[in-house]
Amino acid sequence: MPSNFVLPHRGWLFDLDGTVYRGESLIPGAADVIAALRAAGRRVAFLSNKPIHTRADYARKLTRLGIPTPDADVVNSSLVLARHLARLDAGAPVFVIGEPPLIGELRAHGFEVRGDHRVRWVVIAFDRTFDYAKLNTALQAVRQGARLIATNPDRTCPTEDGEIPDCAGMTAAVEAVTGRAVEVVVGKPSPIILEIALEQLGVPASECVIVGDRLETDIVMGKRLGLATVLVLTGITTASDARIAETAPDLVVSSIRDLLR
Repeated sequence: MPSNFVLPHRGWLFDLDGTVYRGESLIPGAADVIAALRAAGRRVAFLSNKPIHTRADYARKLTRLGIPTPDADVVNSSLVLARHLARLDAGAPVFVIGEPPLIGELRAHGFEVRGDHRVRWVVIAFDRTFDYAKLNTALQAVRQGARLIATNPDRTCPTEDGEIPDCAGMTAAVEAVTGRAVEVVVGKPSPIILEIALEQLGVPASECVIVGDRLETDIVMGKRLGLATVLVLTGITTASDARIAETAPDLVVSSIRDLLR
């Protein structure tokens, strides 16, 4: 094995926001690390809980920022939710609290996306257009027997200008008014998204490492399923966070650039 990496694993999974980039700014060293891993024959894929962009959008953004990436190397919560719901209730009518990329993914997987409450599922996601009308439609759908599923549990999303509300805010609102709990959250730290990512890599969990900036999603998920875990301090988690000792990542680094010796 080449000796220029801090870990010897064959498969590498990278979170995006706060790990590889912040907003439109690539985190220094990210392109060099990814290029070196690929050159050494390591398998690399990218994981995102954010459902407001398509996989193609993410691949184009990475490529534009200096990390050439095919669509197939990106796994996001929209894709995972559509695949998982297709196994639970293929082609079901759904109401979506979410943005056009998620709606498009669901339609591409054969779901009937409706704008009213006559549905079998309410899909909840990070939605910057969330409003009272959507909340009321979700309530009426649940009162008629609809079930709840969500893309991700994140409270906030890191941006260049700080944190903004994420899916947990929409989920909490729907659960509060309906009195029902979301049945499934498919994004990190769920094993559902990780299993799909490992399939994409073609590498077993024991030979993979996950690199991310969130203890409660990236690190917890990796530890549960037997991956090595690396916490970077360029996103949500700061060096003073007491939970680092409790969660015990295998490695804590200031930035992705520290993955190269």
